[in-house]
Amino acid sequence: MKIFHIQASMPLCTNTFLLIGEQGHAVVIDPNAPAQRYLELLQQQNAQLVAVLLTHGHYDHMGAVAQLREKTGASLMMSQLDASPHMDERLFPPVHDVTCYTDGEKFCIDDMEFQVIATPGHTSGSVCLLCGGNLFSGDTLFCGEIGRTDLETGSMVQMNASLRKLAALGLDDDTRVLPGHGPFSTMGKEKEANYYLSAALEDQL
Repeated sequence: MKIFHIQASMPLCTNTFLLIGEQGHAVVIDPNAPAQRYLELLQQQNAQLVAVLLTHGHYDHMGAVAQLREKTGASLMMSQLDASPHMDERLFPPVHDVTCYTDGEKFCIDDMEFQVIATPGHTSGSVCLLCGGNLFSGDTLFCGEIGRTDLETGSMVQMNASLRKLAALGLDDDTRVLPGHGPFSTMGKEKEANYYLSAALEDQL
């Protein structure tokens, strides 16, 4: 598996990721950079995009979704809770033909196995995606911080429960935390230095 980090432009600088499996099938996580950047990289790697995976349904994580699907025919996967047509379209752009995650679901693309971890709090449909020692944490867990909970469908009560859930997974300290914004980290560093996650760990004792 190859992982490419593609950062979207300022001011939001969303971290987006292109993952390519051993047989040349690829997925993109939270694509918000210009679609052409992903398409050029796919061409360079002789890879085929088969799925777009969203950690949640906010506009700053999905700006290239429509164009990538049009150009490649890739499927779209996200939580049904963030795909509702009743959301504020300024935050949650409308989506169509969605394959919906279920909590704990595992699926494979080439040599890449993904596990879906429902982590509501930033939005009701937020998930983290675990793949090969990498936790794609969206806007749930940041380096030293957590996602905001004051936007539509956000909830600090749910966020605290989600952090306790992540803490209870027993992920190795060297599991990489690849968030939706900001620098990368590891679970070990976050357990030690992230107040919110360390508080969740204490709740497990």
